[in-house]
Amino acid sequence: MSLLVCSFLIMSPTTNSVVPRIGFRAFKAERQMEIWAADSDRGPYRLLAKYPIAAISGDLGPKRREGDLQAPEGFYFINRFNPDSQYFLSLGLNYPNSSDKKLGDANHLGKDIFIHGKNVSAGCFAMTDPVITVIYHLAMHARDSGQKAIPVSIFPCRLTTANWTALKKQYAKRPDLIKFWSTLVPAYTSFERSHLWPRPHVSDDGRYIWPELGSS
Repeated sequence: MSLLVCSFLIMSPTTNSVVPRIGFRAFKAERQMEIWAADSDRGPYRLLAKYPIAAISGDLGPKRREGDLQAPEGFYFINRFNPDSQYFLSLGLNYPNSSDKKLGDANHLGKDIFIHGKNVSAGCFAMTDPVITVIYHLAMHARDSGQKAIPVSIFPCRLTTANWTALKKQYAKRPDLIKFWSTLVPAYTSFERSHLWPRPHVSDDGRYIWPELGSS
């Protein structure tokens, strides 16, 4: 998708200008990343594009320590823009977030998780150079338009009812994963219904909780 086409797709239907807010959703099992656009931070958002994730390392499940080669799962935001990345262009995630710090290896959590170009990954999301070019410029426009936190939601898979049932069966011997993933389901389900970006909260024990959605 060219930048010209991309700009056309995110024109706001209400203001006839480029939409100033974006958000990302990544699905590890499907190896897919979605870009959503909106007029305001909360939304409602509309789907702009879907791109295949060219490379992602590790298995399903969150990142819990440095060197595990896992890509994280949970709710993050873009906190760094690197136009001189060794992977062409890169957008940094605020990993470890407050949940990771409570649930992971506190002394060896690792850092430097990016959405970047190329097609190789060691715990990051490689999108190829042409795709990261589009993503990076969209993120720059959102930042320059005043979006302070570009959200990135990362799921093990699309948490549909059927997929969630299958996950619980497949990972029945990993209650730690089932417990963690169950805290992602309310956000996935709510967004699918409303297209309003959910606001994550983290409990004292590191769980994602959703008081605004009536889930804790």
